[in-house]
Parts: sequence; structure tokens; C-alpha cells
Amino acid sequence: MKKFLLITAFLFPLLSISQVIVFRDKSTLESLNGVVITSDLENVSVVSDVRGRADISVFKESNFISVQFIGYFGESTSFGDLKGKGVFYLTESSYFLKELVVSAAKFDEKASDIPQQVQVVSRNDMKFQSQQTSADVLQQTGNVFVQKSQMGGGSPVLRGFEANKVLIVVDGIRMNNAIYRGGHLQDVITIDNNMLEKVEVVFGPGSVVYGSDALGGVMHFHTRNPIYSPDSVKLIKGGAYMRFSSANNENTVHADFQLSGKRWGSVTSITYSNFGDLRQGNSRNPFIQDYWRRNEYVETFNGRDSILKNDNPNIQVGTAYQQYDFFHKLGFKPSKYVEHILNIQVSTSSDVPRYDRLSQYRNGRLRWAEWYYGPQWRILTAYEVRWSKKNKMFDQARIIGSRQQIEQTRHTRLFGNPWKTSQIEEVEVLAINADFAKLLPGRNEFRYGAEYAYNDVISTARMENINSSDQQKAPTRYPDGGSQMQSAALYATHAWEISDRWILSDGIRFNYVRLDALFDDKSFFPFPFSEATQSHQAVNGNLGVVFSPRHHWKFSLVASSGFRAPNVDDLAKVFETSGPVTDAQGNTLERGNLIVPNPNLKPELTYNVDLGVSKVIENKVTVSTTAFYTSYRNALTIGPSLLNESSVVLFDGDSSNVVTMMNTATAYLYGGSAQLTANVTKAFSMSSTLNYTYARINEAGEETPLDHIPPLYGKTSFNLQLKRFRGEFFVMYNGWKRIEDYRLGAEDNEAFATEFGMPAWYTLNIRTSTQLHEKLMLQVALENILDANYRTFSSNVSAPGRNLMITLRGSF
Repeated sequence: MKKFLLITAFLFPLLSISQVIVFRDKSTLESLNGVVITSDLENVSVVSDVRGRADISVFKESNFISVQFIGYFGESTSFGDLKGKGVFYLTESSYFLKELVVSAAKFDEKASDIPQQVQVVSRNDMKFQSQQTSADVLQQTGNVFVQKSQMGGGSPVLRGFEANKVLIVVDGIRMNNAIYRGGHLQDVITIDNNMLEKVEVVFGPGSVVYGSDALGGVMHFHTRNPIYSPDSVKLIKGGAYMRFSSANNENTVHADFQLSGKRWGSVTSITYSNFGDLRQGNSRNPFIQDYWRRNEYVETFNGRDSILKNDNPNIQVGTAYQQYDFFHKLGFKPSKYVEHILNIQVSTSSDVPRYDRLSQYRNGRLRWAEWYYGPQWRILTAYEVRWSKKNKMFDQARIIGSRQQIEQTRHTRLFGNPWKTSQIEEVEVLAINADFAKLLPGRNEFRYGAEYAYNDVISTARMENINSSDQQKAPTRYPDGGSQMQSAALYATHAWEISDRWILSDGIRFNYVRLDALFDDKSFFPFPFSEATQSHQAVNGNLGVVFSPRHHWKFSLVASSGFRAPNVDDLAKVFETSGPVTDAQGNTLERGNLIVPNPNLKPELTYNVDLGVSKVIENKVTVSTTAFYTSYRNALTIGPSLLNESSVVLFDGDSSNVVTMMNTATAYLYGGSAQLTANVTKAFSMSSTLNYTYARINEAGEETPLDHIPPLYGKTSFNLQLKRFRGEFFVMYNGWKRIEDYRLGAEDNEAFATEFGMPAWYTLNIRTSTQLHEKLMLQVALENILDANYRTFSSNVSAPGRNLMITLRGSF
């Protein structure tokens, strides 16, 4: 008893001094790490830890307390009120100008200080939206257009640029490689959105910071970082969910967990998704009529192909696939100034059917018995070291060494033909990035760095008889002697905060790119060359200014240039970009196109001007607009060509037009976007976006449409946030893309549209999340409530019909 009294007497003063509050999200009840608490006491502040805890006892003598967390409504309270709560709830805000972004300059800076248009998707938003792929996450912003050739895909379009003309970055590492194609690129789905902390999209040329390919913009996917325990107690956190979607009978299971000590931490994520055949909407507008019905499909029995009737033509047989994703990041922090990170990402899939090809007809019947991508592998291994101790050369530094291994396979077999062609592409990418930041006197910030990347491409092919297993040679997609692509660059950017109202930014980059390709076997296509070698140099720059007068106005102006060197896919590919179009009687209405190599390509160049205006009204309503104009030189598009003085060749049993990638004279693009966000109350908010792009190519004095240009599109949503509940009603919409605005015979896929083009459409949607318990959440969504039948522009698969999604999440 005497010992107990002594211990109590010792601990009581400590207990009376310490006052710990836990900060949580009002809707999800998640603890919030990084909440900043200040007061009228000078030089006194407290930040919540990874458990959401903060000791507020230092504010005992204060008159008021301010609670701030980026992306959430700020709160003002008193020590007495805060002390009595134990748990303090914060509400997420739709107003994000104070958001920190990395992608514009590779180091943290406020969105309000950046002249470029930036879109940020937070982890909270991704969790609430519960989308099937990262392509769907981008589409949900209302500011990124997404094309799909099959359900297992998604090709983002930024300001009319797509595929290898926009840059995908993961954790500071370029995903774009030497075989990123110029048509429609589906690789973004290999990024598991469950492992992401946030997504940043920077619109407009990003070549100064990121180099080649960033003509339309940069999509930077930031994965979750390890967290470190604030004390000697090890930290264990985790979560899991199961999701079902009715439109494609999706079943997804996911689990992630974090283990942390004071100097080390790890985060691991595993996801498996099983997607069945996708059901399209049944409500068809008069322009669609019977387009896109899947009336029949091919099955093979004992080596014999048969055409079967589809009992439900709205079920797009040939879209099902499975996806597997693994992510692990291990961090070690020997001091507060140094951090080492090992990053491992693995993504693979089952066979992914190419639905657009499987629904093609020839001579009155389905053309293909098989057309699918084999399991697609993406393996990333990276080591990163970060320094934050100031010295004469830098205040912050980041060096990343990475290795990417990519394998893509294509398997095709004509109906009734026992010979299946398989093309296998293996790509290895080795890269090193070094980036530094230094704050200089006079409110100047200087950032600089260097980058080197090496791509090695091995392309093989074979034909195999499905009945006898006999094999023979087949033409490769890329040069069979191998291809290598190297790039090196130096860059420097500078930002000068002239005053509280004016910020000037500028930058310059030197790029060098070299490509070598060998054509050993020319028995299939007797090209008039055996090798192709190119080297290109380019200097890019940008100059921007931000003016922020009083009354919450922001004006921004930025001029920038973009650069894109032709890669192996542009220069040396052999590929049937489209098959023949026939009528019901089998008559050929239009020949297919066969792309052949062109070793004489030049780099693409863009010169861009952006003007942005935004206004915050009463700290509740934000209205922002951005207008841009892009001059596009040496634009790479598909055009007619010759092979051995012939404009038509026989390929896969059909006569095909010979086409090739070529630099057209000039092109231009202009357009704009508008966005409205309004926090009507802390509980209710709304937002709306609208995007428009117009583009033309000038060929021999005549202006014709440029491909990849989406129609008018956007999103409007209404959001409700209550304690333990969040709901959203939203409308997605696209305008008409008339057939006269298509670039025929190129990448706009007019063969998969209606005779008038792609009709306008809209969908009504609702989703909710309810926190049943601190550790258990139920999410229910109903997308495309009216069951509309539609396709997004240039897509070759119809969008989901009415779709019920149910997600059950748990955490520990």
C-alpha cells in the first residue's frame, strides 16, 4: 500500500500536466497525422503523430487555439473546450489551394504558388470512390479523359495528347519506355490504386523537369511511404477490403499492413481482382440503335472454331480478365536528416482479351478466333536516399536508382486457322535520377538535377499450330536484332518570390537521346535498310509568373516548350493498326492499315502558353479557369506510305494499306477548362468541371482534324459529410464527337463509332460510405443509374451499364 501511494504521488503531477487529444476524420474516423495546433502564444505549436495524438498541455495559458490540417476545414477553439473532448473531429474540405504538390518541381510547394494547372487526387478520395483501376481514378476527376480498347485498359488523354505523348511517373521514376506506343496505351492499369497516397496531374508541357514525352502533361502517382513510430513502441496498422461490382461481376480482395519502429518502417499491399465479362447499358438513344451489340462470339472445341449465339447481346463476351498486384516499401531512417527507401512493385495479369479485335467481322463472320494480350508483367525495383540537412550545395536532395522489367505478349489467330501467332516483347529499363533543392537569399529557390536512362528491347515471335503443336517463325513487332534507347539530361529551375503578391518561375533543360535498332531477318518484310540509328538533342525552357492580389484572386501565366524523341515503337514497329471493314455480305468496304518502320523521324516539339485565373469567394467558393494554346511542330501521325514501291501488301490473309508514322508539317491545339468548388456548409459541398479542346493539322495548306482530341466533357458532383457518413451524387457527361471531326484512318477508331460519330451521353451516379464501427466501413454505390448505353470517344468497348458496387472495409 505504501508503494502504491508513492507511485501515485509521483505520477499524479505528470498526469495532470499531460493532456493528449486524438484527431480524427469526421466521416471515416481515421486518425490524422500532421494536424498543426497553434495559439496566441508565440513560438508554440504542436503536431499530431502517426496515431493522431497531440499533447496540448502547452496551451493551458492560451486564450484561443487554432487547429489546421491540409485539405480540411480549420477550427478555432479554446483549451478548455479541447481538453474536454478527448477526440477532436475534422471535416475534409473541397478547397485545395493550400495543398502541397511535388510534380511541378519534384519538391514540395504550394499549389497556389504554381503557374501550371494541377489536379490532385487524395488517398481519402480514392478510398471513397473505390474505383477498379487507376485509369478509372483519373477519369473520376472530370479533368482527365480516358479511352478504352478493352475492359483491361485505360488510356489517359491530357489536352489532346495521349499514350507516349503524356508522361506517367511513379515515385519519381518514369514509366514511359522505348515501346510506349502512339495509339492508345493501357499501361496505367498496372499501377494499383490501393497502394497510392495521392495522384498529381500537371497539365501542359513538363519537359523541363521530366524530359521527353511530357507534351500534354505529367501524371505522377505517389505510393504510400513508411511511417515511423514516435516512440519506442512498435506500430502495427493495417486494413483489408472486399468489393463486388454487378456490371462485370467483379470480385476484388485487398490487404495492406504497416510495421514501424522508431528508425525503420515498412508498408505492404496485396490486391487480387477477378473481372467477368462486362455488361453494357440497355437504354440506347436513337443514334446508337443496334450498334455495339455482341450478338455472337467464338469458342474453340477440340481445335475447331465455332460461332455461338450470345443469349444476352449486352454482355460483351471477351472482356473478362484477372489482375494481381504486390507492393512493398521498406524505410530506414538512421537520423532525422537521412532516409533510405527500398521500393518494390509487381503487377501482372491473366490473359487480357482485345475486345475490339474479337468483335471485328470479315466476309460476313467474326474475323478472329483469338486476340489477347498474354500476362503483362511490370516489375519495379528502386532504391532511394533522401537528405534534408542543409549545406552549401543543397537543402534537400533525392537520388533514385531503379530497374524496371516489362514483358508484353500478343497472341492472335484468325477464325478457322490453326496457326496462332505470338509476339513477345521484353524491356529492361535502368535509370538514375538525382534532384536537389536549395533556398537562396532574397526568397529564391533553386532546383537542379540530372537523369540517365537505358532501355533494352528484345522482340521475338513464333507461330504455333494449336492442333499439332508444330512451330515456325513469325514476324516480330520490333526489330529482331534488338533495340536500345538511351537518354541523358541536365535541368535547373528557379522560383523567386518577389513579394507576397508576385512569384516568378523559370527553368531550362538539356536533353540527349540516342536510339539503335537492328533488322536481322527481313524475310517477312524486305525493308530497304538493316539498321536504324538516331540521336537528338533539345533544349527546353519555361517562364511563368503568379500574381496574387488581395481579395483571394490568383492570375497565372506560363510559357513552356515540350520535346519528344521518337522511340522504338514510333520508328521501327510493324503492326496492323486496323483490320478491314466489311458489310454483312462480306464485301470489303475499307482495307485495313499496316504500319511499317520509318527510320527518318524527327523529334516532336511543342510551344505552349497557359493563362489561368481563379477567385476564392468568402473562403467558401472557388472559381478557376485555364486557357491554353499549343503550337505543335513535327507532329507524329499515321499517313500513307510505300513498301518496295507498293502501297498495298498482303498481311494475315487480307490486303492492307501501307502506312507509317511520319512528321506532319504543323498542328495547333487550343482549349480550356473551368472548375467550380463550393463549401456551402461544412457538411455540404459541390463541384463542377468542364473541359474543351480543339485541334487541327495543316497539311499542304489544308486544315484537317488531329486525332486523339476528346469532345467537351466534365463532371458535376454534390457531396455530404456527416459524422460516420459520406455521400456523393454526381453526373459524368460528354458532348458529341461528330464524324467530320475524326481523323479518319488514324487513331480515332471511326470503325467502332456510329455513322454520325460518337453520340453525347451522361450518367447519373450515387455513392455512400458508412462507418459502422471505428474499424469497419460499408460502401455502397450505384453507377449509371439510368443504364445508359454509351462509349467514350475512340473507345472500342462499351462502358458499364447500371452497376451496383458494394465494398466492405476493415482496419486494425
